[in-house]
Amino acid sequence: MLEGKKVHFIAIGGSVMHNLAICLHRLGNQVSGSDDMFFNPSKGNLKREGLLPEADGWHPNRVDNSLDYVILGMHAKADNPELLKAQELGLPVYSFPEFIYEASRNKKRVVVAGSHGKTSITSMIMHILKEANKDFDYLVGAQLEGFDQMVKLSNAPVIIIEGDEYTTSPLDLTPKFLHYHHDIACISGIAWDHFNVFPTFENYKEQFRKFVELTPTNGKLYYYNGDQELTKIIDDQEGEEERFSPYSEHPNTVRMGKTILKSHGAEYVIEVFGKHNMENLQVAKNILLDLGITESEFYQHIKTFGGAAKRLEKIGENENTIVFKDFAHAPSKLKATSTAVHEQFPDRQTFAVLELHTFSSLNPEFIDQYAHAFDAPENAVVFINPEIMKKKGFELFTQEEIRNAFQREDLLLLCDAEALEKTLLAQNWKNKNLLLMSSGNYGGLNLEKITATILES
Repeated sequence: MLEGKKVHFIAIGGSVMHNLAICLHRLGNQVSGSDDMFFNPSKGNLKREGLLPEADGWHPNRVDNSLDYVILGMHAKADNPELLKAQELGLPVYSFPEFIYEASRNKKRVVVAGSHGKTSITSMIMHILKEANKDFDYLVGAQLEGFDQMVKLSNAPVIIIEGDEYTTSPLDLTPKFLHYHHDIACISGIAWDHFNVFPTFENYKEQFRKFVELTPTNGKLYYYNGDQELTKIIDDQEGEEERFSPYSEHPNTVRMGKTILKSHGAEYVIEVFGKHNMENLQVAKNILLDLGITESEFYQHIKTFGGAAKRLEKIGENENTIVFKDFAHAPSKLKATSTAVHEQFPDRQTFAVLELHTFSSLNPEFIDQYAHAFDAPENAVVFINPEIMKKKGFELFTQEEIRNAFQREDLLLLCDAEALEKTLLAQNWKNKNLLLMSSGNYGGLNLEKITATILES
């Protein structure tokens, strides 16, 4: 299945899709693909590999009986002309999670799930396996330092999978993580997300219940025992408690802005910080021990783990200020990230900016979920790009609506990139850190330029 095949990707431009296409191409398969538009980095990556289509758009003539199978991306619609042609010809059509499962049937499958922390936990596991010279495959939803691709498939005995709960494809509304059929798994917590496909919290929790129930009799699932909703789901699994194991944060202390792990009387200074990362680190350790990593190997290599990209990523620093960038957007992620920076540097103020960018975060029916999630920073700003709001079909929030939703009276709402830049540059940055949280781009704001200006002031 992994070598010598002719494969066509429908919606090849997606982040995971184009990485999977490159992976199969490098394994010696004949790979083609289509998409209605391409953006970097996928456009540049596909071009370098000779896989970028000559023309954008959907072209049914690219689909014929010479293909061994088709891989369908979430971005494609159910009436996609290439998909219809593949169905008419009776070709095998896989979503990428279905394909990953088929390609890893004979491997031990480790799936990292949860509403937050998935990328961080997955990257911790991958970093330590790599440093310990272990052979493994992986699927992760972000570009990680030390790994040139987001997907690797080979003859390795183990695959590490970041298990997203979002729907699989236009033909399959099953959450992706239900397709992987884990042997070992973890759930970091459950906090309502993806409002556009899971309109109620009960519906959202049900997907995790299904995931828990997929744990095989001889398998293992670790769950964060500080999450009441998750613990309720585990407690409902009567009679097979040996499959499920709780975890909490790894013992640690903070001295002089540095986090130090404690284990058996020894101390280890590490680069990542925050209560949420101590939880992530503990479950990563549990899984790694199951995979044959020793405790000494774990502590040796976790010291060099610098964090996943855009997850509390340090993008600039001087003696007065550190500038962090983070992907946080959902309420639970916002609370964990902003609290972590505030608590790690008690002698400095935290100036935090959150861009509301996703469908859920901009939805008037969901916005109240942010209540008290942004309490920790001394200064808090919410940024909304009016064009993004308009594209998603919503009316722009007022200052009062945002303050009521977040339950914070001094919260500042900004809706213009220039106004945000002026606000940032007007601050006195002595003994003050900047935390920038977004899955967007702040209306095109030049973060590198602003960071340089702040650090020079």
